[in-house]
Amino acid sequence: MASWIVAIIILLILLGYEIYKLIMRKKALTVLTEEQFKEGYRKAQLIDVREPNEFNSGHILGARNIPVTQLKQRAAEIRKDLPVYLYCQSAQRSNRAAIMLYKRGYTHLYQLKGGFRKWTGKTKAKK
Repeated sequence: MASWIVAIIILLILLGYEIYKLIMRKKALTVLTEEQFKEGYRKAQLIDVREPNEFNSGHILGARNIPVTQLKQRAAEIRKDLPVYLYCQSAQRSNRAAIMLYKRGYTHLYQLKGGFRKWTGKTKAKK
């Protein structure tokens, strides 16, 4: 009987955490389709939050690489007064990055729906 109660409590905690992440994501960022992303990213700060090896193998033309693993230390490189367009491979890491930036006072945060794997626009790769 006690093990059931512990299992239910753990499940409720996990569910609560997932709901919290969903609410934070909704507050922190706006998800854009590729077309919407293309309309605004040239007037914004375009940040690729993937790791350097992923970035070097191909990234959106004009993007800066600030991996989500380094974002806390490098957040000062991103201006708060300009929109921030974020992307990663599939949109998971850019969600985390947006929440981190939102907590630091950034307000105009946008994410590429589906991430880089869905991108059909211009790309660049390091040789």
